[in-house]
Amino acid sequence: MNSSKHSTEPSHSAAGPISTSGGAQDSGTGPQIRRVEIAKPPLRLRLYAVWYRHVRVYARNIISNGLPPFLEPLVFLVGIGMGLGAYLTQMEGVPFLEYLATGLLMTTAMFTSAFECSFGTFIRLEYEKAYDGMLAAPITVWDLLVGEILWAGTKGFFFTLAVLMVIYGFGILPIGLSLVTPFIGFFTGTMFAALSLLVTSFVKNINHFNFYFSGFISPMFFFAGVVFPVTNLPKIVRPISEALPLTHAVRLTRAFSFPGEVPFLWADVIYILLFTLLIGIFGVRRLKRRLID
Repeated sequence: MNSSKHSTEPSHSAAGPISTSGGAQDSGTGPQIRRVEIAKPPLRLRLYAVWYRHVRVYARNIISNGLPPFLEPLVFLVGIGMGLGAYLTQMEGVPFLEYLATGLLMTTAMFTSAFECSFGTFIRLEYEKAYDGMLAAPITVWDLLVGEILWAGTKGFFFTLAVLMVIYGFGILPIGLSLVTPFIGFFTGTMFAALSLLVTSFVKNINHFNFYFSGFISPMFFFAGVVFPVTNLPKIVRPISEALPLTHAVRLTRAFSFPGEVPFLWADVIYILLFTLLIGIFGVRRLKRRLID
């Protein structure tokens, strides 16, 4: 009698293990989960998402946030400009009130961006933990921090525009090339935002920002040619003044505010761009390690 042999090898059913993204099957006993790569949005959309998040938060209290940029220069121009203007008629051939007003255009951009990326960034990082949730979205740390810099630059633009409107309202400056100054305010804002992010990367206690503002930001108001020309400083101090970032922003502002009086200086443009780029890269790299840790 013929006997048939039956194969004892296990057969593979149609419903086998789930293949990985590469198509290979795992030799383990459990099912494998397919790895799905989520495509990141374009860079411009990632940066816009971070920027727009800050706009939404800022707009929640638009009255309290938007009114001070118009009131602060008004108080300063009346108290200091008109008060000292009675004794100081001109600075470098320009009426003192006009000279001071053009300096205030950049100091307001400096202060608002410095506060935004020092106290603001530190609070979002350490207290609100806002970055933890933001990084859960398909954005990188670089997207997050570059978006912060762009937002600070936007505030610099807005605050400079607010001061310019007050200056126009008082008839201190004629409407002309000075309309370019809010764009200089934007780049001034990004410059001090980059610097403030670098400072924030070293700060462990929020009270330590007092050294940054009292020891560096506030003194710059008097050593960057805002109230009086840099040339009036002692010779030993002038190189320090030229190294300060605010000096170059103020000089560019006056170049557009007083065409023909102050030459347009490409060296100041290059300084602002290089300062923002180099300090920004250094600051973002340091904060990236802190965010990941």
